Amino acid sequence: MGLKRNVSLSAGLRYKGPGAYLTYILHRIGGLGMAIFIAVHILAAFIGGRTGGFLNGIYENWAFQIFIFFCALFHAINGLRITILDLFPKLLEYQPEAIWIEWAVFIPLFGISAFVILNTALGG
Repeated sequence: MGLKRNVSLSAGLRYKGPGAYLTYILHRIGGLGMAIFIAVHILAAFIGGRTGGFLNGIYENWAFQIFIFFCALFHAINGLRITILDLFPKLLEYQPEAIWIEWAVFIPLFGISAFVILNTALGG
């Protein structure tokens, strides 16, 4: 017997949960993004030739670089928050505040870095 849910795809994709769930999802996306980058990088090295050049062009693209930097930076900062909360369990009651601190560190770092990547890509 299957579950019956009256939820459309657009309603299901709209985020309505707490901050911890958003960081959970973004942490997984970050790990997947880094795995894709490594796979493309290794394939480009092994294949070589025109196909390898095409793959190099993918990960040298400024949009891909911004995505990969987002993945790596968010994954690292979120992992640091998780590690601190695991090492000091008494801090778990302050998890919402820790998530706000995480965003307060991530947003300026990512913003400055994305600006630098775009400025370099656009020849500025």
